Amino acid sequence: MSNFIDWWQHLPEKMNPVVFSIGNFSIQYYGLMYLVAFAIAYILALRRIRAEDEFDMGKEELQGLITAIILGVLIGGRLGYVLFYNLAYYIRHPLTIILPFSFANGFQFTGIAGMSYHGGLIGAILGVFIFARRRRYDFFILTDLMIPCVPLGYTFGRLGNFINGELYGRVTSANIGMYFPDSLDGLLRHPSQLYEAFFEGIFLFCVLWLIKGKVRTRGALLAYYLMGYGVVRFVIEFVREPDAHLGFILLGLSMGQVLCVLMILAGFILLILLRHRIRK
Repeated sequence: MSNFIDWWQHLPEKMNPVVFSIGNFSIQYYGLMYLVAFAIAYILALRRIRAEDEFDMGKEELQGLITAIILGVLIGGRLGYVLFYNLAYYIRHPLTIILPFSFANGFQFTGIAGMSYHGGLIGAILGVFIFARRRRYDFFILTDLMIPCVPLGYTFGRLGNFINGELYGRVTSANIGMYFPDSLDGLLRHPSQLYEAFFEGIFLFCVLWLIKGKVRTRGALLAYYLMGYGVVRFVIEFVREPDAHLGFILLGLSMGQVLCVLMILAGFILLILLRHRIRK
């Protein structure tokens, strides 16, 4: 048992974030996880439009929707990080908003550095809204289609964070703790990326996938998703190390927790509005 605990605790130190390298070109697991996450969402949504009569959409139109979501996630995630997490820095260095990469050591496909989940969510919702307006779809039908397909992709995104040894948790004395090289203090820390991979990904996916056929209020899945993810992420943030340059910003809460509270409120308000619309 002691050998397993030692292996577990030192696992992050043994992982190489690079999938493979050819000269100055390299692909890292985190960047690859972005592709896997989007592919999973597409495959699940394709299965739904083929199996469920509610969604009158062809394969080509679904590809257009996924493209709109991807663009929304990337643009929104980047701008969200700028606004929510480091606005003062980016005001002084505006070019780094659109040029976040350094090519000094060759091209590395790592994913996009400096991304905000909450910004990416807003961007994805706007992407769906714009697509719906241009293609004359009901916005909430599209969200009902995509929402149950999305969370499973988070599992791979968080595994990418874990392999990178980033976004680790707070200090712990429990055996479940791990040594993350980037923490520099040599202390055991919660593998919060793995907690998030399970609860934000697998757990939330199972819940939404199971209830998708039972929810009769159009658009309610978006509301349930906002509240569900907000609650799960809010709780996990208690063992996740807050951003070093921000710390705790309000009532002992991290920026992520404050944004999750707003997310939960938004989901609750949306659910009330949707039900009020039906009663009218």
